[in-house]
Formats: sequence, C-alpha cells, structure tokens
Amino acid sequence: MIHIVGHTAIDHISKVPHLPEKNCSTHISDRRIYYGGGASNIAAGIATLGEQVTLHSCVGGDFAGSDYDQWMTRLGIQQQFFVVPGAHTPTAFMFTDDNGDQMTFFEWGASKAFATSEAPSLPLVHMATADPDFNCRVAERSEFVSFDPGQDVFWYTKEQLELIIVNTDILFANQHEVKQMCITMGITREVLIRQVDMAIFTMSSDGSTLYNKGREEFVPVVPVTLADPTGAGDAYRAGFLSAYVRGYPPLTCCRIGTVTASFVVEHIGCQTHLPDWETMLTRYRQHFGTLDPHRKGSVNT
Repeated sequence: MIHIVGHTAIDHISKVPHLPEKNCSTHISDRRIYYGGGASNIAAGIATLGEQVTLHSCVGGDFAGSDYDQWMTRLGIQQQFFVVPGAHTPTAFMFTDDNGDQMTFFEWGASKAFATSEAPSLPLVHMATADPDFNCRVAERSEFVSFDPGQDVFWYTKEQLELIIVNTDILFANQHEVKQMCITMGITREVLIRQVDMAIFTMSSDGSTLYNKGREEFVPVVPVTLADPTGAGDAYRAGFLSAYVRGYPPLTCCRIGTVTASFVVEHIGCQTHLPDWETMLTRYRQHFGTLDPHRKGSVNT
C-alpha cells in the first residue's frame, strides 16, 4: 500500500496567450474544470497503474457524494479524509500560456484543517503539497518517506525543511523548487542532494535527473504533442512510486515516471488521460526497451 498525503482540489484550468505582468491583464481563450490536487493526482495515477493507494487529504462538506468522490471510488482509491463541513474543497486556478509557462492561484479551503489534524504513522508515504507542519509530523512518524514540496515550497521555513529532509528517503522536486529549497535552507544544490538517500529533479521538457548513491543519471522526456503541462510532475511521481513498490531499480522507476507523465500532457486535465500498466508498458518499450511487466521486488508496502 502506498500512502499519499496532501491536497484534493478542483482545478480550473485556463489557456492564455501570455502571462500578464503585475497590474496588467490578458484574455482567456479556454477554461475548463477538472479533478486535481497534487496528492489526489498522484493517487489517481497509482490506482490506474494497478497499485493499492490510500489518500490522506482534507475536503469540504461539498465533497461527499460528488462526481469527484464517485470518480475516486471507481478508481479504487481508499480515502482517509479530514472533512470540514463549513469549508470548500480546495480549488486551484491555473493559467497556462502559449509557451507552456504556468501561474497558479490556490484556495486552501478545507486544507487548513491539516494544521490541527493528527498526523498518521505510515509504512510508506509520499508527501505532496500540504501544510508544512503536518508534513513535518508525518515525516517524523513514518518509516519510509518520499517528499515533494511542490508549489507550496514557499510556505516552508528553514527549520521545517531541515526536519523533513533529515527524515526523507526520496526527494522529488522541479528546478524551481530545488532553487527555492536551497535559498530557504542556505545550502547548495550539491549539499541538498547529499542529505537524502535519493533525489529526482525534473526539468520540464528537458527531462529529469536521478541522484542515487553518488551517481547522476539523466532521463530524457518521451516526445509527445503537448496539450497542457499541468499534472506532469504528479504523473511522474505516480509512475515512479508504482514501479518502486514493484521492485524495479530507481533508474527504471524514473523512466516509468517519464512515460506515465507523457500521457498526461497529451490532454488537458491531470486525471483525464492516465495510463494503466499495460498501456504504459507499450510506450515504455518503444522508447526504453524491454521491461518485465510482472517483476515483483522486496519493497515492503
């Protein structure tokens, strides 16, 4: 079982010709509503790939029985939710320009309940965007920790990041989050890498890099026609974690993450084009060669 901690959200995704400067405006050429939230996206990806997953999240009184709730049930996602009756389920407003650059505004809503909720003790957990203090408590209590600060990286203090990093087994981050973590902690990228057992840094269309046991290995992206980059990082993590609990080596897990992400960016919406394991395998073989689809490792889940 993979446990995911973090936001469940409703995504309002808009296309704009360019991201405006402060005090300026632009026009919206397209706007749609999708299921989202970093943790929920990862959980959906893992469930679609065929692994068991439990989502620890906060939702408002508007969630139970909603279309999103029913969608999670169909996917087989187990829910451990803090329900806040008088609050909205978190909502994200995302704007993506013609260059693929993105800006996000996030209404925390019910996710404010993380701050006062009791953190679980988990055997294998991936902590996505969530309340920093809550993630600190989860990191301290859990056995195996995967951490992704996401766009909430700016909310973390130096002390919070240091506490989480010392308890982290796998660190995920994109180039912007890596830079901010280093600024907040007052360390270099190299020092950050040395502080965790394994680090995976993604670089949008420039691929990703795995740092593991002193080795640095690059993984190129799988070329596809880009519709929207939203959710690519979440899909990467879903693919990586699903492969990791199956016992595949870290480099293979990164490649599986890359392939999983390639499906998501072909369509608008973080959960609209998630591949199952066999679909992922077909594309994997086209770009990275043979992969045993039945291999099971010794990872304790």
